[in-house]
Formats: sequence, structure tokens, C-alpha cells
Amino acid sequence: MRLLLVEDDDHVAAALSAVLARHGFDVVHARNGEEALHAVLPATHPDKPPFGVVLLDLGLPDQDGYQVCGKLRKITSTPVIMVTARADVRSRIHGLNLGADDYVVKPYDTGELLARIHAVSRRKSGGDEPAVAVGDEALRLGAVTIELPTRRVSVDGAPVQLTRKEFDLLALLAQRPGVVFRREQIISEVWRTSWEGTGRTLEVHVASLRSKLRMPALIETVRGVGYRLVAPAA
Repeated sequence: MRLLLVEDDDHVAAALSAVLARHGFDVVHARNGEEALHAVLPATHPDKPPFGVVLLDLGLPDQDGYQVCGKLRKITSTPVIMVTARADVRSRIHGLNLGADDYVVKPYDTGELLARIHAVSRRKSGGDEPAVAVGDEALRLGAVTIELPTRRVSVDGAPVQLTRKEFDLLALLAQRPGVVFRREQIISEVWRTSWEGTGRTLEVHVASLRSKLRMPALIETVRGVGYRLVAPAA
């Protein structure tokens, strides 16, 4: 797999590239955002296969990594893993909203990083079809309307922009209101993986949904088990 490593520290990039190469990755190193954006353009290397994953450090010299992620998402569907020292949930949600597929918080374990790379590449190789099968009707839960065929969500008639995984997660919970979905079940059906590390990504997606829908009580955390959707009172 070709991997684009966006990292301004040459020493860090050299060490990480060596590790990735030992695990079979063909690593291309970009030192800043501009180099990264240029590298993903198909015309840059017409004889090379597209990148399987972009590993994006947020601390870049020419522009913020969040800006780079947003620009990358406009020109490629290649999975993006953010590498950041910002461990707060708000920063993670912001990254996911911009189109990042996952994140790794520094300092990280190399094994964890490799597992996350393989996980996002498996999701991509599964195609662009939604992970959660949907029917031919709309689900209405109080002020929330979920249009399954068109994958649109609105609150009191106002559209809410969700990422693909956010919609898949909401649709899964909404099809059985009140039923507790185990974390393992959600990860399996939405992320198509059983890797335990995805649990942190699940938590961030739940927090993002609560924020975007402006209904924190809609998705209830069942401690030690998982989540359920609480249908609003009519």
C-alpha cells in the first residue's frame, strides 16, 4: 500500500517511514500542507497507484493540519488519519467533521498506529456503500427526521449535515428506539471491524451527533454496555 506521510520533522518522518516500510508500506513523505495537496493529485504520479491512507500531522509549518484535511477531502476520498497532541474531544470532533477517518493521539504506540491504518484501509476497500442497510422510508423521532433513502437528516425541518459514519450510527440506533446496542455490535455494523481501539472513535462520533443535533439526551449512554436512542416525547 502507498501511504502519504505528512510530517514536517524530518527525524520523526525518517524513523516512522522506516517502521512503515518494514511492514510493507510504500511511504511518500510530504513536509508541509502544500506538498501533501500536490502529492495526492492524480497527475503528480500518473504511473503510481493512488494512496491507500494519508497520515496527517496537525502541526505543519505552512498551514494548520485541519485546513489541509478539509482541502484533501475536497479532492480525494483517501482515508485520512490525523496525528495530534490535542487529546480533547472537541478537537477530535472538529477533525472528524472535516472528513478525517480516524485520529491518533501523541505519544502513540506503533502497534496501535499500524492497527488504525489497516482498519481504515479495510473500511475503504469495502467500497463506498453505507455499512448500515436502510429501508425505503423516513424515520421520525420528535423533531428529528431521518430520510433513509436519501441519507438526509433534519431537526424541525432544518437540515443537519452529518458525515457518512455519523449517519450510519444514527440510522442504526433510530431503527430500534429504546433498544440498547452493545458497543461491539455498533462497531461491527457501522465500522465493519471488531478492533477494540475503534471504541474511542465511537465515543467521539456519539459526542458529535449530540452536538450537531443539539439534543444531548437523544442518545443515551448505558454505562458498561453501549448506547440507545431515546425517542422524544410526542
